[in-house]
Amino acid sequence: MVQETSREPIGVMIVEDDAVTRKALSLAIESDPRLKLLDAVESVKDALAWLDVNVPQVLMTDLGLPDGSGIEVIHACTSRHPQTDIMVVTMSSDEANVLACIEAGASGYVLKDAGKTDIARAVLDLRSGGAPMSPAIARMVLAKVRGDKKPVAAREQDPATSLTKRESAILDLIARGDSYGEVAKILSVSVGTVQTHIKNIYGKLAVHSRGEAVFEAHRRGLLQIGQPRVPK
Repeated sequence: MVQETSREPIGVMIVEDDAVTRKALSLAIESDPRLKLLDAVESVKDALAWLDVNVPQVLMTDLGLPDGSGIEVIHACTSRHPQTDIMVVTMSSDEANVLACIEAGASGYVLKDAGKTDIARAVLDLRSGGAPMSPAIARMVLAKVRGDKKPVAAREQDPATSLTKRESAILDLIARGDSYGEVAKILSVSVGTVQTHIKNIYGKLAVHSRGEAVFEAHRRGLLQIGQPRVPK
């Protein structure tokens, strides 16, 4: 895991309707000096009002909220604060919910059986460029990708969305869960160079987050995870 280089702790906002779980998540954040709990709210309405005037570095949200879905919160955060990293913490391992969250802009998906230390580590990994997912969720996403048998000819072939060899290599590494720092080390480039390539990838795929980029690249057949690459 790449260490957070900023001297200031990472600001985290929590959206969770269950009081006991909300307290447990809050304690998980407060237990790590590298993290700072900005607020913890219990509804979509409260979350949207908070996001109107505040910018978290990390947003953690449940899906089943009393006045709607956490996916609405993800959409709102992505549109208002595209630099915020978003992680879902929920009981739901339903495939439709997982894919909908990734499409909306979430880059992490952790089930609520994760321990306090695992939650804190997941937030740190997320902020350093990773895509933390519970093992069951990661397997589901991989199974979904492997089950996509759409012919290459039927996929989008717009030259404007074609990726360079370097961009493809970076996206493949991000898709398997590597952080920006780890990608930079593997490819012998700076983290800034990786971030520049990521911005270019976002523009080509018309997305706003790592999770969304991976999902869209999978959909278009642009990833070649598992195939050796020697980018130049």
